[in-house]
Amino acid sequence: MSFTTPPRPFDVTALCPQLAPLARTATRLHPRPGSPTVHDSSVGGPLLWPADEPWPHCDEPHVRLMPDSPVFSPEDERQWRRALATGEAGTRNGPGRPWPEAPIAMLPVAQLYARDLPLPGPSSADLLQVLWCPFDHGSQPKTALRWRFSAEISHVLQSPPEPSAIQHSFYLPEPCLLAPEQVVEYPHPLELSDQLQQQLADPGPWEAAGVVVDEHSDDDDEDESASYDFYRHTLSISPGWKVGGWTRWGLTDPQPRFCPVCATEAIPLLTIASTEWNAGSESWMPQEERSTPTPLLPRSNPAGFTQVTLAHGYDLQLHICPVSPDHPQIELIQ
Repeated sequence: MSFTTPPRPFDVTALCPQLAPLARTATRLHPRPGSPTVHDSSVGGPLLWPADEPWPHCDEPHVRLMPDSPVFSPEDERQWRRALATGEAGTRNGPGRPWPEAPIAMLPVAQLYARDLPLPGPSSADLLQVLWCPFDHGSQPKTALRWRFSAEISHVLQSPPEPSAIQHSFYLPEPCLLAPEQVVEYPHPLELSDQLQQQLADPGPWEAAGVVVDEHSDDDDEDESASYDFYRHTLSISPGWKVGGWTRWGLTDPQPRFCPVCATEAIPLLTIASTEWNAGSESWMPQEERSTPTPLLPRSNPAGFTQVTLAHGYDLQLHICPVSPDHPQIELIQ
């Protein structure tokens, strides 16, 4: 099934022509629960992994803030989700599994084929694979990337190793198929010049252009105008899983990300999102789901927003160096 983002209610470049050269194309992934194979672009699906290549493991220390909190295996988590889906289980109880001491097998997060969407990586690669460690490493998970030429893989690893336990359920993405769609984005307002920020915050030009701006803002900053908020939520950056585009900042102010290897400024690669849309971004909800929304998973939040995977309840943004793309940087964002 394809998904279509509704047209933006207003062409912001008509109000601020300075934004036109700052436009970027992002690819919304629209992950939805399914049964992907190694030959599909997916979230949380199996990877086209060479049989003769070692599977990545994490051997770094893991943060355990609550020593008495039990951990469960990936299969424990899957069984619990199946039971929840049929109404057969409530709160999960039990002692759980032992805290793993040996290096921990990483879990697949995403597999993206260039035939399905543009990949901002090495021009020779037609496949990107993203994995992460299912245990805490401060506020950002430890990730691993693999860029591949899929035609070179003749023998596929049939039974990849799995960790004996995962620290949180949100580290096990729900297997999802993708419906990539390209949209145009503009920078987060904090990445704009002071002059442009003031222009966006001034209600006069918006009113003169006939734009009706919702006066309600869900932000705590009383100095932020409704028009500024309207731009941020509705006209600038799409929510949900995506490749490329602009970064949705929030927990920190925008700042350059430089490659630790060559000091080149990194670019946004992949946004790993908790929800497809939320209370501030309903306008980005796909047209196809406005009358028949995707059924919510048992883990969905109580507000009822379409939710197919979890990542700390926030979004995670991977940046890569265009010169050394094997060294991702990950940022926790809102």
